[in-house]
Amino acid sequence: MSPKFSTSMFVRTAVIAVALGSGATLLTGCFPVVATSMVAGALAITDRRTAGAQAEDTAIEIKAFNRFRERLKSEQISLTVTSFNRIALLTGYVPNEQARAEAVQLVQSIDNVRSVINEVAIGPAPSVRAFGVDTVLTARVKASLLEAKDVQANVIKVYTDASTVYLMGVVTDREAKRATDIASRVTGVRRVIRAFEVISEEELARIQLQTGGVGNTAPVSAPPPSARPLSASPATPAAPSAAAPAAETGAVVTPIR
Repeated sequence: MSPKFSTSMFVRTAVIAVALGSGATLLTGCFPVVATSMVAGALAITDRRTAGAQAEDTAIEIKAFNRFRERLKSEQISLTVTSFNRIALLTGYVPNEQARAEAVQLVQSIDNVRSVINEVAIGPAPSVRAFGVDTVLTARVKASLLEAKDVQANVIKVYTDASTVYLMGVVTDREAKRATDIASRVTGVRRVIRAFEVISEEELARIQLQTGGVGNTAPVSAPPPSARPLSASPATPAAPSAAAPAAETGAVVTPIR
């Protein structure tokens, strides 16, 4: 394991501790919101995953880190896996397509991984400051969700990479749209990618009835019948001036001011 690779993996974790007390000045403007049918779980105090799924997600992240450390030792590689409901969001930077494909294969081979959302970019890893900016954006989006009175913020996981905000959770269509709108209005956010498991209002009512509220252990570790199909391919952002047709992954790109 190279020292630089180890450092790049730990920097993002380290800056989380100062995120809520930090600030950043960023440019605003138009950017696309990428809405996908990819599935992920929610990590929060009130969690709609099963307890088993939460434990599996933790194990997936640990195993992915260890495999990257053992197999991908280039100083030009910086990778992160965030698992939700056994769907692995793979982000980071690699020097070439071969390394990108190998990273995906390593994650796909981990036990209990249902699918991989591949958002790895080819190019140099960003600076420590960029990691810090991402953490600040995550904190700002979370705060905005908490301030909203018409969305259950605690069931939505927010993750940011290169000023792209990923929203994950088991939510209704209304919750997905509302959360996307809120995140898209946060200063500095370049685009928003929705990676939700979308369920019906009836399915949500059933979950709440079973758990006496939003629930911490609702049985949603596998997609309910009403959930949208899974897509493990990254969506391609369109120019912000016009909406783009659905990509073959099922993604729909909508411009947001």
